[in-house]
Amino acid sequence: MTVGKKLTLTELQLIIRDSLYLSLPGIYWVTAEISEIKENYAGHCYLELVEKNQDESNIRSRIKAVIWNKRYSFLKSYFVNITGETLKAGMKILAKVKIDYHEIYGLSLVISDLDPSFTIGELAVKRQMIIRRLEEEGVFTMNREIDIPIVPQKVAIVSSKNAAGYTDFIRHLTVNSYGYVFYTALFDSAMQGEEAEPGIISALDRIASMAEVFDVVVIIRGGGSQTDLSWFDNYNIAYHITQFPLPVITGIGHEKDLSVTDMVACRALKTPTAVAGFLIECMNEAEISINGLSEEIKESVNLILDRNRSRLETARIKLIPTARIMISVIKEQLSDKILDTVNTGKKYIARAGLLPADQLSRLRPAAKGYISARESRINQYMQNLRSSSLNSLRMNTVNISGFEKTLTALNPENVLGRGYTITSQNGRILKKGAALKKGDVIDTLFSDGTVSSIIKNEAESPKH
Repeated sequence: MTVGKKLTLTELQLIIRDSLYLSLPGIYWVTAEISEIKENYAGHCYLELVEKNQDESNIRSRIKAVIWNKRYSFLKSYFVNITGETLKAGMKILAKVKIDYHEIYGLSLVISDLDPSFTIGELAVKRQMIIRRLEEEGVFTMNREIDIPIVPQKVAIVSSKNAAGYTDFIRHLTVNSYGYVFYTALFDSAMQGEEAEPGIISALDRIASMAEVFDVVVIIRGGGSQTDLSWFDNYNIAYHITQFPLPVITGIGHEKDLSVTDMVACRALKTPTAVAGFLIECMNEAEISINGLSEEIKESVNLILDRNRSRLETARIKLIPTARIMISVIKEQLSDKILDTVNTGKKYIARAGLLPADQLSRLRPAAKGYISARESRINQYMQNLRSSSLNSLRMNTVNISGFEKTLTALNPENVLGRGYTITSQNGRILKKGAALKKGDVIDTLFSDGTVSSIIKNEAESPKH
């Protein structure tokens, strides 16, 4: 093997660079997928572009790319204005590139322009692929087939606790003109960015574990750019909703196209406030329905009552002659029984007439003996009563005599005669002096008359 001229590594790199520039001097439009993207402190945008096989799993090729800061500031705003999206990993782009080779950093592409219409088409294709996959799996309409409860009063909320849309939803739901009460529980989750997918799926899993507690689930967030809302074009989120045991209602701020999440939900509304209004309207419709049922039940009951009154009246009219016939039959049966009873009694009386004479001869001596014994007992009772009455009379006479003496001694005139007096005020006898005040007039009754006095000093309590 002949060894040629020796080259340094730098010289070889420069030869490669010059060869590339000579062979590929032009500008090329290239389609690729962004694998990685980042901005540095100077404002340059560094990317890694890849091309995948049709199964979107294995990478066929990979290359670094850069958009220098001055060009990037323009392309960034231009791309967002057209597509509503920012450049991000996983996005397919059509870029105008120039091949660049550096002896230190190697081969890369310098991007000078982007075609937003290509990316818009790719996003639409991605969305259609997700929809087609869900349809092929037979789950696309599963959540839409679940009926929303007549009274959706217990609401599980998937949203960010700091989102303005969540605040608007709660305020509109709570302060409603009908005075309906809703029971809500927030399952906090990021609603945009890379944390949106795992956060929303985790919240749905937690709600599913206690599905019997809630009537519906709402996924809400306030308005945002198309970029913020594009996170809901997500297969995993959509699939979880299709498998969810409760009806899911979305209000994630779309004003234009619906996301895949909206499409698979039981009900999709534009804003969180619209979701709150929908729940309130459901409650109002339920109330109207209940009131209507109440009126229908009332009318049905009145109709049944009227119908039964008519039947009762008809039955009454029919029963009157039947009752009369029955009464007549019973009267005849009673008359027959009375005649049978009378005839039977006569027979027994005729038979009994033979017995009285014999029984009379035996009853007379027995009756006399019984009467004599009763008379003797009565006489004894009379003697005992007379003796008891005399004793009671004597004792009562003694007691009455003692009572008379006591009454005589307690007679007010006799008491006054013994030197006592009776003091009164306005006809009321006084027992204590503590109730008297200076200037009060009192009357003192003596045995020979009454004396009136004026109180000069109030009574003093006795000292012990």
